[in-house]
Amino acid sequence: MELTMTDLTPDDPALATDVGPLIRTLRPGLDAAGFLEFAAVAHLQGLVFTAAYDPAGRCLGVAAHRVLATSRGRLLFVDDLVTAPSARSAGVGARLFDELRQRALRAGCLRIELDTGTANLGAQRFYHARRMNIVALHFALDVRRTCD
Repeated sequence: MELTMTDLTPDDPALATDVGPLIRTLRPGLDAAGFLEFAAVAHLQGLVFTAAYDPAGRCLGVAAHRVLATSRGRLLFVDDLVTAPSARSAGVGARLFDELRQRALRAGCLRIELDTGTANLGAQRFYHARRMNIVALHFALDVRRTCD
């Protein structure tokens, strides 16, 4: 499938019309205004939205990613990678992942890292197929609900 990879910034209207709806399929608690607010702040923190467009101009997938300097070395961290439901299993996610791999190499990163939900078995299969390993557990504490 022929795809064009395009980086979108918060001032690009396509961020709201193309990227936002796809990201919100992963983050249903995030409304349209909340997505744009998040995108503006995260962009200042280095987040890049790379959208995959088909020849007809339809956005079929998006990867939100950033390069981080960590004590484990320089890495490309993927916040979100999502394919439009109508385009799943058509190679869009694989093409986005390949694009991320090339960007990681160009940026001098040692690896690509990401988190996925423990119940998201489809995503886990996708990442295993790309030779990714489970190397850590991600812990979280909702501080708004902590009593002590």
